[in-house]
Amino acid sequence: MKKYLFICIVIVYSFVSCKSEPEGNSSKDTSAITIYHNGKIITMETNSPQYMEAVAEENGKIIFVGSFKEAEKKIQSGQKIDLKGSTLLPGFIDPHSHFDKVSHSMGQLNLSPPPVGDVTSIPQVMEKLKAYKKEHNIPDGEWIFAWGYDDNQLEEKRHLNKNEIDAVLPNNPVYLDHTSGHMGVANSLALKMMGVTAESIDPPGGNIDRFPGTNEPNGLVQETAMYPFVGNMIQVLDSKSDVFFELTQNYYAENGITTANDGMVGRKKLDFYKKMADEGKFKIDLITLAGFKELEINLKDSLLQFNTYSNKLKIQGTKIIGDGSPQGKTAFFKKPYLTRVAGCSHLCTGLPSVNQEELERLFILAYKNDNQVFTHCNGDASIDMVLKAHEKACAVLKQPLDKDRRTVVIHSQFVRPDQLEKYVKYKIIPSFFTNHAYFWGDVHTENLGEERANFLSPISTADKMGIMYTNHSDATVTPIYPIFTIWSAVNRTSRSGNVIGEQERATVYQALKAITINAAYQHFDEKVKGSLVEGKLADFVILDQNPLTSNPKELKNIRVLKTIKEGKIVFEKYIFL
Repeated sequence: MKKYLFICIVIVYSFVSCKSEPEGNSSKDTSAITIYHNGKIITMETNSPQYMEAVAEENGKIIFVGSFKEAEKKIQSGQKIDLKGSTLLPGFIDPHSHFDKVSHSMGQLNLSPPPVGDVTSIPQVMEKLKAYKKEHNIPDGEWIFAWGYDDNQLEEKRHLNKNEIDAVLPNNPVYLDHTSGHMGVANSLALKMMGVTAESIDPPGGNIDRFPGTNEPNGLVQETAMYPFVGNMIQVLDSKSDVFFELTQNYYAENGITTANDGMVGRKKLDFYKKMADEGKFKIDLITLAGFKELEINLKDSLLQFNTYSNKLKIQGTKIIGDGSPQGKTAFFKKPYLTRVAGCSHLCTGLPSVNQEELERLFILAYKNDNQVFTHCNGDASIDMVLKAHEKACAVLKQPLDKDRRTVVIHSQFVRPDQLEKYVKYKIIPSFFTNHAYFWGDVHTENLGEERANFLSPISTADKMGIMYTNHSDATVTPIYPIFTIWSAVNRTSRSGNVIGEQERATVYQALKAITINAAYQHFDEKVKGSLVEGKLADFVILDQNPLTSNPKELKNIRVLKTIKEGKIVFEKYIFL
C-alpha cells in the first residue's frame, strides 16, 4: 500500500491574556530582556524611513534601538527573537473608531455590502432578517438590531422603509443602523415604541423622513432623530458588555492595534471601562472621548481624570458632533449636494448637528478647563463653524490662537485649502478618513462633483503644509484594519477602480506616520509611544511584509503576524508546516 505524504499548513490565531509571558520566556522573571533582530525594523521616529538592526525590550519598555552587534555587546543576557525577514513597527495607534460600537456589532445582524458583508439588495436584507430571528430563536416582542446597511450599494439605490421590514418581522421592534452611523431605519413597532408618529416634529439637527405627500414616517430617522433609537439599542446590548469586551479587544489586537479608541462614550460606558481597568482586564490601551452633552458634569467630577492613563485606560477629551455623513447626505456644506436629498427640496446643503452659539459655548468651556476638543466635521460648512468657535473661544479667554491644545477636527473630510491654512495657523489636527475614497468615492463624485470629491482627506497637501494629521477607520463605519487605511491613503482607489484625487495620494511612509507617531501626538502620547525610541513603551506590530517596499496596489494584502503590548504578546498567528 502506497503511503502519501501530506504537507499541511495550519493557521491558528492565538489571543494571549494580559498576564501572558513573551514568547520563549518560560520563567516568571518579568525583567527578562528580549532582543528582536534579523528583520526590517522601522523606527517611525524620523521624517524619512529609518531602519535599525535590533530593538530590545525589558519590563515593557524599549531599552535599546540600534545595530545587532551593539545590542549583543551591551546586553549580555536575554532571549533573541529572529524576525526572519519580517517587519517590525511601533504598534498601530487607532486615531478614531468606536470600540463600543464594534463591541455592540457582535450582538447584531451584519447587513454590510461587500467586501465587509454580502448584502446587495433589499430582498436579501429581508431574507437575512427572517433567518436571523429563526436562527437565534428570538421571541416576538424582543428587539432585533442590524448594522452596516448601505443604500448606496443596494441594487435599488434607496433606503428601506418600515413596510418592507413589517412584511417579514411584524411582531418584533427592528432597527437597522446605517453604515454611516448617522441614520437608521425602524419598522412600525419600533417607531411606536420610541414614540415616533405622524404628529412628531423633526428635532433640531435631525430628520424624520416621511412617505411622499404625507406626514406618515417611513422609518428613516437621520442625525438627532435617530438618537433615541441608538440610545435604546445601547441599553439593550449593554447587558452583554462583558462578553463582547473580550472579543473586541482580540479583534483590535488581531489587526496590530496596541492603542484603541472609542470616539464618544457616555458616563455609563465610562464607568464600565473603569471597572474593566480596575479589574486588570485591558490587554491593550484604550483612549476614550467623553460626550459633549456631559461636558459640564464631567469637568466638575473630581474623580474623572482627563489625559491620564490608569490601568491602560485614558479619558482623553471631549467629542462634539458638528454635522452628519457625506454618503448619507447629512454632512453640512457651503455648496449644495448635486443629487436628491431626503427631506429637502431646494439648496440642500446638509445639516449642522449643533448651532453656532452652542458650539462656541462648548469651546469656551473646554478651552477654559484645558479640555481637549474633538469635533466630528465632514462638510466644509461644519468646519467653518469649528474655526469660528475656536476663534471666539480664544478671544473670550484671551488665549493665543496657536496654543498647544491639539484641537482635532475628526474626518475633516471635505476641508478646503483655505481652511487647511487656518489649521496650520491654529495648530489644529485633522484626523482624516481615506477609506472613504474606496467605500464611497464614486458616491461622493456623483453627489458632490469631482472637485470636492478629489480633495477628500487630502493627506498629501496637509503633509506639504506641515500639518500634523492622522488617518482612521471610524469603525464600524469601515472595518478596523490599519493596513487597509494605508492602502486607501496610498491608492485612493474606489470600488469601481477610479482614482479619487490622484494628486492627494499619500506615500506609504506618510500613511504609516498617520497611525503611529502622528496618532501618538494627537493624543499627547508622543513621549511614550508611536515610535521605536529608548524609554518608550514596547508596543510592537510584526508584519509579514515591509509596506515601504511592497507593491502599492498589494498593500492591503499584508498580514499581521504578531501584536506585542508592553513586551507581552496579545496576538500571534502561528503557522506550522
